[in-house]
Amino acid sequence: MIRIYTSFIFLLTSFTFYKAQPLTASEIDALANKAIEAFEVPGIAIGIIKDGKLIHAKGYGVKNIETNEKVDENTFFGIASNSKAFTTAALSILIEEKKLIWDDKVRKYIPEFTLYDPYVSEEFTVRDLVCHRSGLGLGAGDLMMWPDSNLHSIEDIIHGMRYLKPVSSFRSKYDYNNNLFIIAGEVIKRISGKSWDDFIEQKIMIPLGMNNSAPCLSKLKEKKNVARPHAIVDGKMKVVPVGWSETANAAGGIQTNIVELSKWVIAQLNQGKYGDNNSSQLFSEKSQQQMWSIQTPIAVRTATPYNTKFSGYGLGWVINDVNGFKQVGHTGGLAGMVTQVTLIPELNLGIIVLTNQQVGAAFTSITNCIKDGYIGLTKKDWITENAERVKKANLYASRICDSINTNLKTNPVKLSEENLKKYSGKFRDSWYGDIQISLKNGRMFFNSSKSIRMKGEMFFYNTNTFIVKWNERSFDADAFVHFIVDNAGKVTGFKVEAFSPLTDFSFDFQNLDVFKVD
Repeated sequence: MIRIYTSFIFLLTSFTFYKAQPLTASEIDALANKAIEAFEVPGIAIGIIKDGKLIHAKGYGVKNIETNEKVDENTFFGIASNSKAFTTAALSILIEEKKLIWDDKVRKYIPEFTLYDPYVSEEFTVRDLVCHRSGLGLGAGDLMMWPDSNLHSIEDIIHGMRYLKPVSSFRSKYDYNNNLFIIAGEVIKRISGKSWDDFIEQKIMIPLGMNNSAPCLSKLKEKKNVARPHAIVDGKMKVVPVGWSETANAAGGIQTNIVELSKWVIAQLNQGKYGDNNSSQLFSEKSQQQMWSIQTPIAVRTATPYNTKFSGYGLGWVINDVNGFKQVGHTGGLAGMVTQVTLIPELNLGIIVLTNQQVGAAFTSITNCIKDGYIGLTKKDWITENAERVKKANLYASRICDSINTNLKTNPVKLSEENLKKYSGKFRDSWYGDIQISLKNGRMFFNSSKSIRMKGEMFFYNTNTFIVKWNERSFDADAFVHFIVDNAGKVTGFKVEAFSPLTDFSFDFQNLDVFKVD
């Protein structure tokens, strides 16, 4: 009797502790509008899935500040790296068709696949492609697919990977990598005979009824109800160019909206089942367990808002715990557009937030406020807290950039065209390609041969260091160019270093090892 009574008290205590208080529709409306103002986000779309149904689907703000057209639940956004889970689902489908296994060597399907270390090249598996444990540094090689629709082909990316030097031991550490997901897409193509785009469309989107969504921007049939990307440029919000290399679709190409993406989320929460009475199966529960199991641990801070005990990357998903509940999710970022998908399977809950500005604090704040209501936490003003954090980060970055720009403007040394000549010429990085440093009327310019918009004017800073200011000001990636000079005073190459702490990690300048060609 004592044991029964104790158990009853424990259960009663547990139910008392967990008391869901979901936000009302009007509270979500207020939340979204507050986020738009606090983070200067033009438009937001929010979807909430509960117990197999889309219970909230609504757009807020505008999809384009130049036209002021409103966002609605059918407005299309690029979901960026939330596409990665589609890639791992596609691999799972092929596994269930017995066409590969997770631990097949990549070279079985792509014989030319080579990394810097010969041993790693031989041992690298399909699983390794999609769980960020390669030993390469954060964003290594991203400049082959970022920040624009550049000219690097899949063949270029596969070949270029061999020149990227590891920063940690193979399978020892988490470091996010987009290019390996692109190569996973190539595995899908070589096994199935279909491009990644066609496979995703035919095997996932059409079965789920995502009939208007597209695996890539070029296949999006909808032309009007589409959110445009935005960024703060020189202190003002502006529409920025859509910049995406469709070679990279397997890492982040999908275009969809709240209504259609919810069908994907519902299938995920149903262990791959979909259709009338869940009579169809996209992938098995066993496959989902693989995708939702940690493959690469991620360090957890000692103090977290949700008392998180574990975190890691699965196969296309981030997995952690929030206040005792398992959470599965991912974020995605394109230039001027960021998104988040969050699942709490135990509560049969999914939260989707799509935005058309590049400040992630907006989707984090909205997701957390909605999530807190469902997991029974006291309401917290995440927007105010995160807005203050963003303000401090922006202020810190501004101080650094302002100091560098002030030094540049007041620099008493001005190099003559004759002195500038030694820095000009054709340069090359083994994985990135050719870079031309040219002189014109006493001014020096940086121009990448394969990345269309990576060009800008260069200004002498000190000694053998220049600053490049990109023509596309939304990049927020102005950088030092440190020329390497031998004992004879001859320029032999250069290194590039972004100076703003807010520069996106995909500007992986640190991986460039540029040498002079002529």
